[in-house]
Amino acid sequence: MTTTVAEPRTIDAGGIEPSYLEAGSGEPVLMLHGSGPGVSATANWQYTIGPLSQRFHVLAPDIVGFGATERSEDVVYSLRTWTDHVWAFLDAHNITRTAIVGNSLGGRIALQMATDAPDRISRMVLMGSPGVGMTPTEGLAALRAYEPSHEAMRHMLRTYFAVDPALITDELVTIRYEASIADGAYEAYRAMFFDPRHKGSELGITAEEVRAIATPTLLVHGREDKVVPLAVSVTMLDLLPNADLHVFSRCGHWTQIERADEFSALVADYLERS
Repeated sequence: MTTTVAEPRTIDAGGIEPSYLEAGSGEPVLMLHGSGPGVSATANWQYTIGPLSQRFHVLAPDIVGFGATERSEDVVYSLRTWTDHVWAFLDAHNITRTAIVGNSLGGRIALQMATDAPDRISRMVLMGSPGVGMTPTEGLAALRAYEPSHEAMRHMLRTYFAVDPALITDELVTIRYEASIADGAYEAYRAMFFDPRHKGSELGITAEEVRAIATPTLLVHGREDKVVPLAVSVTMLDLLPNADLHVFSRCGHWTQIERADEFSALVADYLERS
C-alpha cells in the first residue's frame, strides 16, 4: 500500500473552480469522493490514484463544497448541484465519455449521472454507495454530529470507518482534520445537511429509477460497513440489470483504504473489461 498524491490543479467548471488531482493517460476514469467532515480527493484516493494511473487517465475532483474547491455563498447544495458541477468539470476537460469510481456520496452522484446521460458513462464502480433501502445509521449520525477537533476526527474515523483502527494513521487523521477546519469548510458541511435552504440529505432513489440504469456496474462493499449497510448493495444488486457485487470481509466503509491493494487491482481489472 503506497501513498500517491498528485499536485492539485484547478479549472473553470461552470463558473466554479474545483481543485482536482490528475494522473496517468489512456481511457478516463473519474473518481468521486464521499461526504463527511474533512473529505477531499486527496484523503479519499491517496492509495488508489497511483495504481489506477498506471492504466488510466485518472481525474479526482474535490466536489463543490468539499476539500479545496472554492465555496461560493450562492451555491445551494443538493444532489443536482453536485451532479451538474461534475458534468461541468468533465466538459471543461472535453471528456465526452468516462468510467466512474464513486465512494458513498460519489456513488450516488454516479447513479444520477448514469440516469442523466447513460451514453456518457462506460462503467461504474460504486463503493458503499447509498441506494434503495438506505436508512439512518449510527455511523451516518456520527458524521453529522462532528465538532472540529483532532481527537474527535480520530475517534470518528477509528470507530465508524475502519474495522482495524490501526489503519487510521495519524497522517490520515491530520489530513482530514485540517481540511475540516479550512476556511468555510465546517460551515459549508453543516449547511449541506442542516440548513433548510440546502438539500444535501435528499439522496433517495427509487427502485424504478435503479432498474432503468443499464450501465455495467461493480458494487463494492465492506461487510462491516457502519455508515452504509451491506444490505443496501445487496438490494441494488437485485435491481441494477448489469451489476456485480464484491464484498470485502473484515472491512468497513473505506474499502479503498482498508483493502487498498486488492481494491485497486479489482477496480482496474473491472474497468478494463470490454
